[in-house]
Amino acid sequence: MKRTAAILALLLISTAAFAGNYKSFKVSVYTRAYEVEKMKDLHWLDSTWTIISDQLKVDKIYLETHRDLLIVPSETLEQAKKYFQDRGIEVGGGITYTIDESNSFETFCYSDPEHRKLVQEIAEHTAKHFDDFILDDFFFTSCKSDIEIKAKGNKSWTEYRTALLTEAGQNLVIKPSKKVNPNVKIIIKYPNWYDHFQGLGFDLNTGPKMFDGVWSGTETRDPSSAQHLQNYLSYNIVRYFDNLRPGYNLGGWVDSGGSNMGMDRYAEQLWLSMFGKAPEIALFAYNQLLGTRLRPEVHRTPWQGQGTSFDYDAMMRPIKTANGQEVTPTTLARVAAVSLEQVDQFVYKLGNPVGIKSYKPFHSLGDDFLQNYLGMIGLPMDMVPEFPTDQKVVLLTEQAKYDPDIATKMKAQLQRGGDVVITSNLLKAIPEKVAEIAELRADHLALVNDFGTHGKTDKDILITQIQYQTNDSWELLSAGRPLTRGVSGYPMLTRSEYSKGNLYVITIPEDFGNLYDLPEGILNAWRQVLSKDLDVRIEAPSKVGLFLYDNGTFIVESFLDEPVSIKIHTSQDVQTLTDMVSEGTIIEKMPEASQNNFSRRLRGAVPTNTYRLTLMPHSYRVFKKGN
Repeated sequence: MKRTAAILALLLISTAAFAGNYKSFKVSVYTRAYEVEKMKDLHWLDSTWTIISDQLKVDKIYLETHRDLLIVPSETLEQAKKYFQDRGIEVGGGITYTIDESNSFETFCYSDPEHRKLVQEIAEHTAKHFDDFILDDFFFTSCKSDIEIKAKGNKSWTEYRTALLTEAGQNLVIKPSKKVNPNVKIIIKYPNWYDHFQGLGFDLNTGPKMFDGVWSGTETRDPSSAQHLQNYLSYNIVRYFDNLRPGYNLGGWVDSGGSNMGMDRYAEQLWLSMFGKAPEIALFAYNQLLGTRLRPEVHRTPWQGQGTSFDYDAMMRPIKTANGQEVTPTTLARVAAVSLEQVDQFVYKLGNPVGIKSYKPFHSLGDDFLQNYLGMIGLPMDMVPEFPTDQKVVLLTEQAKYDPDIATKMKAQLQRGGDVVITSNLLKAIPEKVAEIAELRADHLALVNDFGTHGKTDKDILITQIQYQTNDSWELLSAGRPLTRGVSGYPMLTRSEYSKGNLYVITIPEDFGNLYDLPEGILNAWRQVLSKDLDVRIEAPSKVGLFLYDNGTFIVESFLDEPVSIKIHTSQDVQTLTDMVSEGTIIEKMPEASQNNFSRRLRGAVPTNTYRLTLMPHSYRVFKKGN
């Protein structure tokens, strides 16, 4: 009875905190075991939390019980829990299963009896203190000890590790935890490198169904750093994980990485997570919100002062705390607060995200993370684990080669009257299966810089040569070096008719980063082909993103360092666009223009209404369509 009353009290506290702080989502702070262990000192806890809470409204805090073989004692956990609960903050737990994070993220070896025993003890210890806890990034294994090598036998590392971690999740974490605390909810936080999960034991087929929820690693940091993750992933991964098990993707997760590029980059990761409609954002971590000091010489970007979505100077203005004290922003916590409070004014008004369906079979590799590059060139992505059968257009990257029945599914889509768009790398991977539809080849490479009437680039781009049977397939976009008055050209887009549909091949540069160098004319044509299921598309250079929702709202965001003028195309029933941030600002449609040559050649192209607007650097605008 006492336990039931306590749970009800916690739920009431949580509801009150959520209702009082944000309309669109919860904001939480994840705390590493290192900082939780310090919370045995109430003076340290109170002084540090004051710095964070004076700058940021927080709904929930996660207290980690283990990291790098540091296990936080029960007395410290209970003291910290009480401190936050007394202040109306919801409290959950966390576990990071690392032996030594500083040693190349050294993980546990899940076939080692000693390691298995410790893994279970940590889970039980955590379940005793919390009714929900998150497994941070590292519930995978990179261990290749002699024990693991022997246990693997003749299996591939992917086969062995996915089976091992599924078993360990059930028998070492979930079952023991629920035996200790039947009410506990166990959430697995998946990191941002989803295309490579299976090689380390993360199984996206079993995991989201096995755990009580998942969390999305939306930290993209500096795209030029080791992982090379594009900004758009902060949105795209939320949508992908939600499609794995709708309703069980509980949040996004951002750390301070990338703030060296300016605080715009940190803010952008937060709001892109929210554009994906993540119901909660976890700020990693307590120590970063406390210790990442604001430095204008590093964090104030050159494009500030132009009315950008993130305004560094406004963020730095003194604020008043709940007790009326004036405080000057000092740390990353204030950047998070300003960014989240800003998007909270409209995120709850957005519908469910929609986009171009891109089929990614479980455990698939190929065209790694390409959908995030495509999102950065204005193609709204919606990655799904099953081949969709209700779309006018389905996008297939090289990942689709992992489906042994992919040719059958492609033909069925075409016979329904839909289109299939494949990448040049998928064609290279399964030429025999594609040949059942059209006899295409991709055997050679070419350097190009001239795209004819669609524009030129100031650098050479290496592409695959798509070869086709003349008149069986048609070359809709071309490139050469030069193409205009040159001697050879190579397709950037081909079309092959089959039954009632069309098979398109888009030629992806060998270096995905060169997608950003393609002329706007090529990108606009690709957008037109791929957007048949969408009622909004853009005409813009690269690094302009589009985010669509099913209630007539949408967002356009520039990832560029300078202002950019773009066009928005909508269906003809849309007569106005109303800016949802600048209330009352209405954009009128442009005078009707005749279709361009590409539109005339593209079968099924429909007339649109067109609107022109300007985006400031690293800024977004939010619109509602009006009839």
